[in-house]
Amino acid sequence: MTNADDQARIELEAAAFRRLRDHLRQRTDVQNIDLMNLAGFCRNCLANWYREAAEERGETMTKDEAREHVYGMPYEEWRARHQTEATPTAQASFAARPPE
Repeated sequence: MTNADDQARIELEAAAFRRLRDHLRQRTDVQNIDLMNLAGFCRNCLANWYREAAEERGETMTKDEAREHVYGMPYEEWRARHQTEATPTAQASFAARPPE
């Protein structure tokens, strides 16, 4: 793979990540517990992966900074605006398959 091919791949992957992030910002009706139950990851997972990638590059990033990048606002603000109480069914499903 050439450097140009590698750069194009990186740019495409970054664009796909931004689109996923932006989609999740718009879909505030979809709760993190629902994402975890269906897909095994949520917005917080994306933030953790983003922070880990920054740290692999030698950059310092806090959990709150990474979450704000994913959520588009401070995490506590997003929770106050959009998070709802998880249903007993969602809680039971999550408990049956806790995150790794």
